[in-house]
Amino acid sequence: MVVGVVAGVAVAAVLVLIGLFKMMWRVAEPNEALIISGSKHKTEGLEAGMGFRIVTGRGTLVLPGVQAVRKLSLDLNETELHVDCVTHQGIPLKVRGVVIFKVGDDFVSIANAGRRFLDQQKLMSERVHNVFAGHLRSIVGGLTVEDMIRDREKLTGQTRAACGTEMEKLGLIVDSLQIHEIEDPTGYIQNLAMPHAAAVQRDARIAQAEANRLATEAEQQSYARMAEATRDSEILQAGYQAERDKAGAKARQAGPLADAAARQEVVVQETRVAELEAQRREQQLQADVRKPADAQAYEKRTMAEAERDARISAAQAKAQETELAAAAEATRVKTAAGAEAEATKARGTAMAAATRATGEAEAAAAQARGLAEAQAAKAKGLAEADAIKARAAALAENQEAVVAQQLAENWPEIVRAGASAFDSVDNMVVLNGADGMADMLTKALTMGGTGLGLARQLLASMNQNGQAPSGTSPLNGVAPPPVQKVPVEKDAG
Repeated sequence: MVVGVVAGVAVAAVLVLIGLFKMMWRVAEPNEALIISGSKHKTEGLEAGMGFRIVTGRGTLVLPGVQAVRKLSLDLNETELHVDCVTHQGIPLKVRGVVIFKVGDDFVSIANAGRRFLDQQKLMSERVHNVFAGHLRSIVGGLTVEDMIRDREKLTGQTRAACGTEMEKLGLIVDSLQIHEIEDPTGYIQNLAMPHAAAVQRDARIAQAEANRLATEAEQQSYARMAEATRDSEILQAGYQAERDKAGAKARQAGPLADAAARQEVVVQETRVAELEAQRREQQLQADVRKPADAQAYEKRTMAEAERDARISAAQAKAQETELAAAAEATRVKTAAGAEAEATKARGTAMAAATRATGEAEAAAAQARGLAEAQAAKAKGLAEADAIKARAAALAENQEAVVAQQLAENWPEIVRAGASAFDSVDNMVVLNGADGMADMLTKALTMGGTGLGLARQLLASMNQNGQAPSGTSPLNGVAPPPVQKVPVEKDAG
């Protein structure tokens, strides 16, 4: 009985001891640190002078009511960064990131964190956010948007370096700092990207267009090769068919073709012979006919030109001699004729004035009228017998001179005969003045020029018969018609 009681007491005592041990024994988990404060206890190393004891990764005995035990979490913590910043260019940005941190594993970090966050561990993320936000604003203010976009590692490194001292004082270490996003409410980053996006879009369109072009070219080349193959096949088939047709036609026409070829060869040879004969005849004609004929034609043409030049020279000399003789005879007759000469002079003076105004043609007409008057006066003053004797002698010596003399003596009648065309004209209006008058007189005088040919015919007949026709002068077979004066009104213009 006593033994049972003693055993029960012992068991109770053991249970009590076990319960007390469990109450006094504290074990630190791997992700936590025990901060033991209270009664004095032996401290060594880093724990000396801190006034509390730190236990990590092991168990320790704690006196309840004398010592206080609190746990400091060593787990990872994170805080979201939502920071409004302004860059060095004055462009507002919103930086979005995350900071992953924890309490340091060394006793100094645990002690620092324990002093600051032991009862406020839930506020740890907020404190860290404030620390990083302030430094992040300061760092972004010294950078440009382009630097932040192109080198985010630089921004992260500068931020971690700037926050390292303060985080060390808080007993915290940063495991990771990531900048997730940089928001641009003003659209600056989008505008920066637009040229590159446009260039990329342009290159993409160019590449697509080039690909389409190459595809189209390939398709067209394929179609072309197909068409070419079809064409070649059809050409070959047509060629084979043509060869078959040609062979058949040759077989059918072998005989006629042979005959035609033989005839063609004969015709070719005959044509060559005819061509050679024609060439020989042409050369013979050149030597026998054409060259002598050309030489004779050249000789005749040269002689004719020489004779023509001689006749022209003789005619010019004869005309000058006749004019000089007529002028001298007119002067003599004008001096001796009296009243008739005065009238003739007046008419000659008037015609001379008109002739001087219009040129050489009217002068010739005035001389012709003077010669006619002079020859008329001479005919009245000379005896008929002397005239006949002189004409006969002159005719015997120089028929041409007698003809010229007779023409000079009968020039007035010749002119009147030419002017008889104007007998029926009562009044005449000359539109172009003195030129018109000269033209009319010149045409009238040319009508009498035919007398030279008539005289020559009469002389020829006299030479054949030995005498002139009876009742007529050698040059004038018909008496000249009476002279009729035609009144002429000269236009003032």
